[in-house]
Amino acid sequence: MSTIAIVGAGPQLGVAIARTFGSQGYDVALIARDRAKLEGLAAQLAAEGVSAAAFPADVLDRSALTRALKDAAAHFGGIDVLEYSPVGGLQTVMTTPGATEPADVQHEMEFQLYGAIAATRAVLPAMREADAGTLLFTTGAGSVDPVPQIANVNAAAAALRNWVINLRKELDGTGVQAAHVAINVSIGTPAIPGFPTAQPDEIAPVYWDLHTTRRDQAELVFSR
Repeated sequence: MSTIAIVGAGPQLGVAIARTFGSQGYDVALIARDRAKLEGLAAQLAAEGVSAAAFPADVLDRSALTRALKDAAAHFGGIDVLEYSPVGGLQTVMTTPGATEPADVQHEMEFQLYGAIAATRAVLPAMREADAGTLLFTTGAGSVDPVPQIANVNAAAAALRNWVINLRKELDGTGVQAAHVAINVSIGTPAIPGFPTAQPDEIAPVYWDLHTTRRDQAELVFSR
């Protein structure tokens, strides 16, 4: 049985990705801060016939995140796919480029880039040894085409994107691949009037495609 670990799992995109992979027979390890919510999601998936388990951890706590992924690997017998979705924990204070303080970017770097690095370090050695695996990382489309209103978020997301594409280059020629997904829509409900919106189950299949039929693709921007 193969396993996907979803870091930043929530009730929208995280659950949709879990259903997509679960429908293909994958076990699902759910990782996020809130134990009660996470266990509720695991129970919901189990009721739908998806083998899922909760492994609570805050991505800002590197040791806890590493331990959660190690526990998930031990529980399911390994992790074949890692999906890292930091967008759910972005701070609410957004800054324009000229008003940005170093601390405004630092929080986002801790959450987006550094958390992704810690998660990758927890699973990549086993993937290298097996010569197989997929590492998928999610940001908003501002990582590719930034907008002034959220300069601090975009800066950290762009750093994560850069690191993922560089990681992919390092892994070239192995059985392990890394890819970046940039989401250029509001998920579920419009965040800004008039901004394009997509439902989670419309977005989730692209992760399966990147893992299976699009392994030669380093990046996918989901747009309307």
